[in-house]
Amino acid sequence: MSITEPARARGRRTRARILQCAAELFAARGPAAVSVAEIARAAQAYPHQITYYFGSKDGLFVHAALSTLLRDAARLEAVGMHRRDPDGFRAAVARTALALPALPGAIQAMSVARLRPELQPVVQTYLAVLFRRAETYLVALLDRRGWTVERPPPVEVRTFWSAVLGARLISESGYGGRSSDVDLAGLLTIRAR
Repeated sequence: MSITEPARARGRRTRARILQCAAELFAARGPAAVSVAEIARAAQAYPHQITYYFGSKDGLFVHAALSTLLRDAARLEAVGMHRRDPDGFRAAVARTALALPALPGAIQAMSVARLRPELQPVVQTYLAVLFRRAETYLVALLDRRGWTVERPPPVEVRTFWSAVLGARLISESGYGGRSSDVDLAGLLTIRAR
């Protein structure tokens, strides 16, 4: 008697594999240069499964880009944990956030979703997770270090991520300059008590 994997678990694995392969292909070549058939081949799936799980190639791109942003944003926690004073924390987190490799794709995904109303809830969900994780981290850090912020933590987090995304959008749009031209560290209100 053979034991088979339940269909739901198999479906979750297939969806995750499609998402991972798509994220890698999109990051390497951009969404316009990658076909649904190519993603399906790489994920050992069928093209109709992409439509089933993500609705469209655009839907898959939005999921892939924003899930990659969530993964990359977790790097900020490790960077921040190594800083013992608020000034060092602000500088390190701001510098690392602006350099996250997932930012250009996330910005492009949000632009795609802006024109596709059915994808806007996907963006809202991913951003809600990003903000919630960042707020949880910030509150724990403040408690652990005895630091404080001048704004409520949810406002601090949303302001920071809005500035990060906006700064990269400007940069990705071709405006000249360097990340040092933007003072994201000054935007954070984290202070010692």
